[in-house]
Amino acid sequence: MSKPITEEMILDALQAVKDPDLHRDIVALGMIRDVKVCGGIASFRFVLTTPACPVRDQLKGQAEAAVMSIPGMETVEITMDAEVPKVRGALDKTAVEGIRHIVAVSSGKGGVGKSTVAVNLAVSLAQMGANVGILDTDVYGPNVPIMLGGNDMPEARGDKIIPPVYHGVKTMSIGLLNPGDQAVVWRGPMLHSAVGQFLRQVEWGELDYLIVDMPPGTGDVQLSLAQMVSLAGSVLVTTPQEVSLSDVRKAFNMFEKLHVPSLGIVENMSYFVCSNCDERHEIFGHGGGEALAERYGVPFLGAIPLSIGVREGGDLGVPVVVGAPRSPQAQAFKQVAQNVAAQISIAAIKANKALPVLNVKR
Repeated sequence: MSKPITEEMILDALQAVKDPDLHRDIVALGMIRDVKVCGGIASFRFVLTTPACPVRDQLKGQAEAAVMSIPGMETVEITMDAEVPKVRGALDKTAVEGIRHIVAVSSGKGGVGKSTVAVNLAVSLAQMGANVGILDTDVYGPNVPIMLGGNDMPEARGDKIIPPVYHGVKTMSIGLLNPGDQAVVWRGPMLHSAVGQFLRQVEWGELDYLIVDMPPGTGDVQLSLAQMVSLAGSVLVTTPQEVSLSDVRKAFNMFEKLHVPSLGIVENMSYFVCSNCDERHEIFGHGGGEALAERYGVPFLGAIPLSIGVREGGDLGVPVVVGAPRSPQAQAFKQVAQNVAAQISIAAIKANKALPVLNVKR
């Protein structure tokens, strides 16, 4: 007759499941909660650090196998959950109430699809269950409202602005406050003030991620954002050719000087697959983004194929991850979102030294 199964036995078995990056077990990393056992039936919560975990199913399968290996175990019920951690010890003056992580999406130049990446990144994270907002800081060319299909004038509640929600993402942009073709003519101090108001006077609520679509270049807005808040990191967008890579190198060096970590590099418009012949065409060259990531020792977050559907979706206000979720482009954006979330989790774990880490697929 086998011994009665206890909670300690379950936790001991789960210690065999190791995190793929930190090489520590999931029990020591605080991922296992609310363990219950009754005879040969066990249950527990498996708490990940992001709903966008790229190894969710792998970890669940390993945990189930480990528990079922206990003699006498009949059934195990695992509830997969997620709690996005906030880095402890951040300066209070740089914190934005309710926002766990702020991510800057930048490129160093225009025309590489930075806003397209930011929008599809934000919507992908929201589709995976995260609470997400997007802040368009490109005052002179605010494209985020068009790409999300938004034209609602934000409402005010007291001294707070209530951001409209598009495709599950809370959205703020000067394009919502100044619709139409009227140009915004502001100098540096006004830009600094606008960024501060967007961060502090918008009722963002509880957000796991605030994605910030940065303007092209390495100017006032980038400096203001880095001075005002503690950023989880930057996502740099490039196309494969040298003209784009040159500017992204400048953006990388700028963020380094501002002590903003790089979460990695995305190569947009990476290649085109002909619908008639299925042949792959590398219109803007090959491998530039991945080579740049290797040069700087940062993750290569993914390559996005060039597609008419991505452009059409942006013009219509229906991001490709919504309008064509099974397309190669949408799948690539979702992989990028998972990898960004994973890198944020890794940074939080290293800072907090108490949470699980998630693997980045290359």
